Amino acid sequence: MNQDPKRFTITAALPYTNGPVHIGHLAGVYVPADIYARFQRLQGKDVAFVCGSDEHGVPITIKAKKEGITPQEVVDKYHAIIKKSFEDFGITFDNYSRTSAKIHHDTASEFFKKLYDEGKFMEEVTEQLYDEEANQFLADRFIVGTCPKCGNEESYGDQCENCGTSHNATDLINPKSAITGATPTLKETKHWFLPLDQYEPFLKEWILKEHKKDWKTNVYGQCKSWIDDGLRPRAVTRDLDWGIPVPVDGAEGKVLYVWFDAPIGYISATKEWAEREGKDWEPYWKNDDTKLLHFIGKDNIVFHCIIFPSMLKADGSYIMPDNVPANEFLNLEGNKISTSKNWAVWLHEYLEEFPNQQDVLRYVLTANAPETKDNDFTWADFQQRNNSELVAIFGNFINRVMVLTHKYYNGVVPKPSAFSEIDEQTLKELKAYPAVIESSIERYRFREAQGELMNVARLGNKYLADEEPWKTIKTDEARTQTVMYVALQIATALAVLSEPFLPFTSNRLKNMLNFEGLETVPNWKSIRQMVPPSGEMPLGKGGHTINESELLFSKIEDEQMQQQLDKLQASKAMNEAANKKAEPQKETIQFDDFTKLDMRVGTIIEAEKMPKTKKLLVLKVDTGIDVRTIVSGIAESFTPEEIVGKQVTVLVNLAPRPLRGVESQGMILMTENAEGKLVFVNPASEGVTNGSQIN
Repeated sequence: MNQDPKRFTITAALPYTNGPVHIGHLAGVYVPADIYARFQRLQGKDVAFVCGSDEHGVPITIKAKKEGITPQEVVDKYHAIIKKSFEDFGITFDNYSRTSAKIHHDTASEFFKKLYDEGKFMEEVTEQLYDEEANQFLADRFIVGTCPKCGNEESYGDQCENCGTSHNATDLINPKSAITGATPTLKETKHWFLPLDQYEPFLKEWILKEHKKDWKTNVYGQCKSWIDDGLRPRAVTRDLDWGIPVPVDGAEGKVLYVWFDAPIGYISATKEWAEREGKDWEPYWKNDDTKLLHFIGKDNIVFHCIIFPSMLKADGSYIMPDNVPANEFLNLEGNKISTSKNWAVWLHEYLEEFPNQQDVLRYVLTANAPETKDNDFTWADFQQRNNSELVAIFGNFINRVMVLTHKYYNGVVPKPSAFSEIDEQTLKELKAYPAVIESSIERYRFREAQGELMNVARLGNKYLADEEPWKTIKTDEARTQTVMYVALQIATALAVLSEPFLPFTSNRLKNMLNFEGLETVPNWKSIRQMVPPSGEMPLGKGGHTINESELLFSKIEDEQMQQQLDKLQASKAMNEAANKKAEPQKETIQFDDFTKLDMRVGTIIEAEKMPKTKKLLVLKVDTGIDVRTIVSGIAESFTPEEIVGKQVTVLVNLAPRPLRGVESQGMILMTENAEGKLVFVNPASEGVTNGSQIN
């Protein structure tokens, strides 16, 4: 454990470029990583915060086939979307690279070649799954089958997303090709394997002994389970035509396994950054006074804690990660976020629909972060946290302080008079908050840390409510000056301490408080080391002029939330329709059976809800041969008013049937549209009169 690092190398999991970034990615990886990186920079630390698009692997080729374009076109499209989304959202990567970059291809190839030349791989001819119809070997995500550990029938060839177990494709029970659906055969092929079993002693010492107490229980527990089960050699090459070619003779048609290639992307991204900045990249990966951290989701634990460290150990010149603070999963409105089912809140769409509200999403995702267990994002919670916390607590305090300072002192920070006991106690509490927040961040408890930030705003609100400057201004001007002076110091602390969590809010608040006009700009250290009540204070000793006030947060209305819920439901309906399979054909009937059906065109002339039921409407239908009563279960889809006058198709010779005491004398023909909504099966053409037969 590196207690006093000289520099920080912070990595965030490389997002796959087979789709945009969604809130699950943000909550699990990118927001906590950014909070940590911003915080360390505020402490004056040397930080390299790197990430990049993961552009190889089977999901890319699957997406390309689905969209009818090349893999390169897929990664170019989504790399641009993802990179811009991160920039607009305020994720402060020092470098956001991509694994299709030449520097990465070179770095990954050199890494493999060094281990190959030193004899660190096992070269084996093994039987791999092969799709005879597609005429290709099936790598990882091209295979779906039953997980041998938990029985999940939709496990991938390299990992089960249900139980998290990592395995080889040949371990699957009843494997099927994801390309053709065919049952694959076994065919011999040559590959190179990293003998993970040889690194068991190292992993036991490094993880199970050194990091038993400081790693998250979910990370430590998964690692212990894998190690206790016994590690086996892992293939680091694949039979594919998309990826980094294996850089040795006799490896034509083979590429580096994406989970060998991808984590090396952290190294190549650091190299790219260092080259641009005129720095030496090696200390960030090879010096013991560097703290290396991997921010990931729980599905990537095995790759970052077992496989990548074994690769680094095999090389012999790299440091090991100090911590791998993996988060659990974030669900959406009670269901698992799914890219393929479009059940997600996409970052680029959020930024369009909620302009200038990046911090609201950052705040909610941190407040509800899945740090120790899976959590659920709901739009109701999003609205409540914005309105009841950001607007009513943080925003309310800042607005009152700014408005009163302009009202009473024309925007000039007043000079304090005598400090009361409550003033001194409030400033003493304020001084303690940086250390409290710092302690939580250093233990990767970002939800807890943000909660302490909000307690600073609560401290300010309570102080104003207790001291009531709007009353004392009429009776005791000197006292009011002191109260407003103290309140402005709290506002200044909020401007500084909120930067890791709410960076856009922090910048606006710093501008409102006119930090640029101060001789000494307040920072994290000055808040922590201020000397209350009359010594060195963050906003000075009075006389500084602040800028005009603006609202930091706006109330979110119900209509906005309903739009988001409607959007999700529409997406769900479209996905269900796209994946809906037609019902199997019923048993064959004869032509004479069909001719017995008497279907007529009719018009609904009356409609009303049947009392004490949710689904039933009682209709009067003019069939052209009579006016008859029909009871139809469509009340949840249509109101009586909207269907009166509608021309419909009626089965008129259906035997009458009593429903809730009303005799139904026929049936209206209905079906579902592509969105899953109930619709009428209407007559084929306009101008058809009631009573016309449908043949």
